[in-house]
Amino acid sequence: MDATDGKILMQLQRNAKQNTKEIAAKVGLSVTPTYERIRKLEQQEIIRSYVALVDRTKIGKELIAYCQVTLSKQQKKLADNFKKEIMLLPDIMECHQVSGNFDYLLKIAVNDIAGFHEFINEKLSIIDGISIIHSSFVLDSVKDSTAFNV
Repeated sequence: MDATDGKILMQLQRNAKQNTKEIAAKVGLSVTPTYERIRKLEQQEIIRSYVALVDRTKIGKELIAYCQVTLSKQQKKLADNFKKEIMLLPDIMECHQVSGNFDYLLKIAVNDIAGFHEFINEKLSIIDGISIIHSSFVLDSVKDSTAFNV
């Protein structure tokens, strides 16, 4: 990957609906080499997919919470089960295994505090092996980006 590929990636992250001609003009290439570079980035799975970024408030997801989850034991079986169960919960937007004082950091999007209460009590806390859940709620988003600087 070179600097031109980086420029193409930045353009696609800004607006993936741009056509190849528009991207080519912005990165200083002709259409065919731009198209070939995009295909190569897709084939190498540098570009994994194209998505629509949705305004969460317009679909009723008013509450974002981050949960710090600690498992009761550091055992592969518990960790594997936790990961499998997390994948079944669509309210969890992100799950990261982390180092430090807890094992996993979850980003959860729900409609409201009642929805969060239901999520914690009926979905998350029933997963075998969880010993501690600490929750923090987003009050304001100062920066909210999906683009990587390349």
